[in-house]
Amino acid sequence: MPATRTALAKDVSQENREDHPVVQYLQRQVANALVLYANYKHYHWQTFGPLFRDLHLMFDEFAKDVLGTADEFAERVRMIGQDVQNVQLRQMQEAASVQSASANQSMREAIEDADANLLVIIKEMREAAKSADESNDPGTVDLLSRVVQIHEKHEWFLRDILKKKDGLVA
Repeated sequence: MPATRTALAKDVSQENREDHPVVQYLQRQVANALVLYANYKHYHWQTFGPLFRDLHLMFDEFAKDVLGTADEFAERVRMIGQDVQNVQLRQMQEAASVQSASANQSMREAIEDADANLLVIIKEMREAAKSADESNDPGTVDLLSRVVQIHEKHEWFLRDILKKKDGLVA
């Protein structure tokens, strides 16, 4: 006898409790994406020096890339049966594992901070993908796999800039 819709729904969603690690990872990535977006816009507006144009455009591109991911993570939270928890700015900052940009940074310091935040996010997303895989959640694995590549690409660009030291003052 086929299972009832209610039984199937309960079976499919049992892993999606508010306190489940996958849900917690997704909630954190919503917050991280919005903090990163604000950071990138800050760096975009505060760029100066010999690499002004390139860095100004790069940070704006990074901001656009990461803003779309916030919506994807928030929608995934809703798809698996939870509400997005961190909707106020203060809550987002408290829930994020990345730090907000500091004022009065040199361009090197800004790029180092952006790179450090990306390394944190990449590590977390890889852990989250493993947790989602272990929880038989291929939709979340797919989302994390796609988004982590965006952050890996951004981190590669920043790492290369820091390594070459072209026009960056300490």
